[in-house]
Amino acid sequence: MIQLYHHPLCPLSRFIRLSLGEYGVEAELIEERVHERRREFLMLDPAGQTPVLVTDEGNVIPGAGVIAEWLDETYGETLGPHRLLPVSPLERVETRRLMSWFNDKFFGEVSNWLVTEKVYKRFMATEIGSGAPDMDVVRAARANVRHHLRYISWLSQNRNWLGGDRMTYADLAAAAHLSSVDFLGDVPWDEEEAAKLWYQRLKSRPSFRPLLADRAPGVAVNPIYAEVDF
Repeated sequence: MIQLYHHPLCPLSRFIRLSLGEYGVEAELIEERVHERRREFLMLDPAGQTPVLVTDEGNVIPGAGVIAEWLDETYGETLGPHRLLPVSPLERVETRRLMSWFNDKFFGEVSNWLVTEKVYKRFMATEIGSGAPDMDVVRAARANVRHHLRYISWLSQNRNWLGGDRMTYADLAAAAHLSSVDFLGDVPWDEEEAAKLWYQRLKSRPSFRPLLADRAPGVAVNPIYAEVDF
């Protein structure tokens, strides 16, 4: 069976978990705390970042973007017209652009900051950053999420899905990052109704159910996190 090294609240890992779910591919989930710098994990990927996928044959595929491309090349045709990375060159460009927007920009401005400050720090050793959340960082991330929500609203109001007429990796990437932030209660859903309605569509999909069951020791979950109609 395919193995996926991940952390339950890592948004990049969640993107791949959603993608695997949409392809109907089962995987053994192995929780990895990257700050521990385990030798066995670093032997798989010297970058020491989640997610990392290991195929049935033992091939190592590191990183959300690389894994997404591999999944498309391996399983994409099975979805026919619902392929998560479209066949059309221009549609592929737009899907990849939005994947990068969320997996790089949103990650760097919102989700990584919040998950690190409010979750990862709880499990780190003192010498590598353990401690109370840096509230200046948390406040900056909360401000930044509003800009991204407005962009998601604009996209969802002008297209059927974020990347175009069909659901693609763009939607899964955006939903994965928002789900991590929503777990922590830091998404102001009442400010952007269009983004909320789009997210409800993603949240109701079968691939999303395992994410809604995630919990983190010592971290209070947002009361509406698992509710599809919120």
